[in-house]
Amino acid sequence: MNSNRRILLTGASVTAAALLAGACSGAANTADRPTGPSACVHVVDAATGKKGEACLPTAPAADRADLTEPRFTHPTKITNPLHPTSEVTQTIYGGQVDGKPFRTEVSRLPGTKTIKVDGKPVEARIIQYAAFSDGRIQEVALDWYAQADDGSVWYLGEDVFNYDNGVVADTEGTWQAGRHHAPPAMIMPAAPEKGDVYRPENLPEIVFEEVTVRAVDQTVDGPYGRIQGAMTVRELHMDGSTEDKVFAPGYGEFSTGTKGGDLEAVSLAVPTDAKPGPLPARLTSLDRAAVAAHESPGAATVREVRAAWDTYRASDAVPALLERQMERDLAALEKAGNGAQAVDPALRVAQNVTDLRLRYEPVPTVDRDRLALWTRQLTIDGKAGNEGAVAGDVTALELAWERVRHETPDAVPVDTDLKKLRAAADAKELAEIQRLAPELAKDIT
Repeated sequence: MNSNRRILLTGASVTAAALLAGACSGAANTADRPTGPSACVHVVDAATGKKGEACLPTAPAADRADLTEPRFTHPTKITNPLHPTSEVTQTIYGGQVDGKPFRTEVSRLPGTKTIKVDGKPVEARIIQYAAFSDGRIQEVALDWYAQADDGSVWYLGEDVFNYDNGVVADTEGTWQAGRHHAPPAMIMPAAPEKGDVYRPENLPEIVFEEVTVRAVDQTVDGPYGRIQGAMTVRELHMDGSTEDKVFAPGYGEFSTGTKGGDLEAVSLAVPTDAKPGPLPARLTSLDRAAVAAHESPGAATVREVRAAWDTYRASDAVPALLERQMERDLAALEKAGNGAQAVDPALRVAQNVTDLRLRYEPVPTVDRDRLALWTRQLTIDGKAGNEGAVAGDVTALELAWERVRHETPDAVPVDTDLKKLRAAADAKELAEIQRLAPELAKDIT
């Protein structure tokens, strides 16, 4: 996860197939790379994108841990404890950005992507990053990672799609190793030590980050208990700003920001936080109540969610961040009544409950219910005539489907449904959306 991504504004829609499209790059020429260890990296204004005269206060080459050439023999076995990409199936992050509820689904996709690094093909893991502001899609990225033979993890690029009102605004932040002389970028040393410096992104004026390790072997509060072996870093950005991040074993990037300001932190991860056993009956009751309130928010259904939530959290461990978010979203739903203001908090409450279920249920099971959630939301937004929300709902459906499609014996009906929905959303044909949504609901069950 790269929580420093710039979240920008409007444009045209994109399909899930387009998100995954793109040929492999050509070879990078090391001699042509634009910056050496001691070269000036110019400050770039975050608002205008213009390069300034000043140089960023980058570290001396002697402190850099990423100046060796990585060798990739088994690159998809990413087992570095502080970036366990091949071992974590899905991580949910929560918090707030710009005063709005912020939630992220980070999921390992099936398959790999081959990227040429200095003329040699490297197989990389694909991670889907989907960020939601106020419950609605705001950014999507496909990130590509590979582990070198020494245990360090390298970032080989990302496809970025920034959304506004449900449609793609731009793809700013997109880069790939081998394109435009971009080198592979270390995102986690094999055995980080205090004072180590490395660059997770190193294409100045396009993307750039320089990380300094500030502390290792720390203990932090996790979703279900204390976690040992965490690391704190300070990240220098292209505009000269900095932020601190925490990485933790079993999670990777664990948190950035503060509780009182902008925050993106782990709510839970699987299998790290998975617990054997069936879904608790009280959580099942909460899920049913949340679905009812999502479909038809009103005094009665909201009271049922409140009662089910209070009963469940008194009976089972709930991650502190998820508990705080659920209280915030449920309070907003209670205040909204049954009007248009209830739509977004009802959606967020339903999202929170699907996240809680990850503790007990397989990710594909939960993702299939997320398909049902977004199909309900599509119907709600279509009836309301909200064209932007409808476009975003279809994107959310495409993202969830991309995660479960490979486990579906006959994927053709849903593929066809989503293709038709995308065409209707792009054409702003809301009557067609209303006709197609029930077909999708039938095909995903």
